[in-house]
Amino acid sequence: MSERFDGSFTQQEPIPEAGIEAAMAVLRHGRLHRYNTAGEEIAETALLEEEFAAHVGARYCLALASGGAAMACALRALQVKPGDPVLSNAFTLAPVPGAIASLGARPVFVEVTEDLTIDLGHLERQALASGAKVLLLSHMRGHVGDMDAIMALCDRLGLRVVEDCAHTMGARWKGVPSGRHGAIGCYSTQTYKHMNSGEGGLLVTDDAELAARAVLLSGSYMLYARHRAAPGPEVFEALKLEVPNVSSRMDNLRAAILRPQIGMLDDRRARWRVLYQGMERGLRGVAGLKLIPRPQWEDYVGSSFQFLLPGWEPARVAAFVAAAAARGVELKWFGAADPQGFTSRYAHWLYAAPEVLPQTDRVLAGLIDMRLPLTFLPDDVELIARILAEEVARAAEATELAPVAAPVAD
Repeated sequence: MSERFDGSFTQQEPIPEAGIEAAMAVLRHGRLHRYNTAGEEIAETALLEEEFAAHVGARYCLALASGGAAMACALRALQVKPGDPVLSNAFTLAPVPGAIASLGARPVFVEVTEDLTIDLGHLERQALASGAKVLLLSHMRGHVGDMDAIMALCDRLGLRVVEDCAHTMGARWKGVPSGRHGAIGCYSTQTYKHMNSGEGGLLVTDDAELAARAVLLSGSYMLYARHRAAPGPEVFEALKLEVPNVSSRMDNLRAAILRPQIGMLDDRRARWRVLYQGMERGLRGVAGLKLIPRPQWEDYVGSSFQFLLPGWEPARVAAFVAAAAARGVELKWFGAADPQGFTSRYAHWLYAAPEVLPQTDRVLAGLIDMRLPLTFLPDDVELIARILAEEVARAAEATELAPVAAPVAD
């Protein structure tokens, strides 16, 4: 009888007790709004910003309602206007082009390589052809490209870089925290990310004017002096009557839940690495399946796992995904004709009027994605890998045994 996995791909670890206690304190005093404080009290949100800025080595940090809100705020702070082209990876999730479109700007997609990172040759061509001045660089599914080469190219092209670090909070490139290469780094604290507050986002920068614009955009009214990880009041004076209020603040309840999790990021990265490498060992050498290489300079957070099924026909991939699901293994396929759940691809975002990207289409046609929640144990990933290896082999066998249609007579 075939083995089956009975665990949950969506069950996260509980909120740490310190976060629960802090959240209960906020609920009891009722001051959930970040600017609603009593006496000399420092808001949980202000403390979160200060502590996260210190963790990644940034001068300034702003907490927002979601990762998407952080990206949109970053683009507004860079003064992206309606109609402006903004470059972004073709392989990303819907909130990334959604942040661009929310400003009335125009997403310009860039091809992805088989390593699941942005194609630098195509990035240069798209930048020159579009005249874009901003790149919203998505470290999709935790795969960090060669940041030295990316930043050198962007500097040469005059591109300001906003890093989407929704999947790379806690990751590093050559020791530099993800989000610290570009002008602005944006993070998500949605439930399936590396810190969990249900929804939430963080923005970091070293640029005082960008930070001040972001704080005003988030909806600080004239209370910006209450921020502890923001520029001094003098930076706001020249901007406070110019920058609109686009309310997208984080509240004290979510900040209270998040603060204890900052100190857990390094341990979580190490634990995710054990699960990720267990999947690699279990699938290495499986015929018909290609693993994604990880660069030596990338200290990644393996909270999800990807592999390619190169050259597989769509029906064969769909049958494989269904067979895995029947054995309890939930997979996402980025080559499916229609978007499903959280999974969609650039061709589905018709509001962006996407051009066909042949290289990306070829990669995504066989791209399989799977969550690795920290509620999994090493034995779990060993079982999952065995199931996937068996189903890949069965799919190959079924293809070989499929009847060949007789030639049609002239």
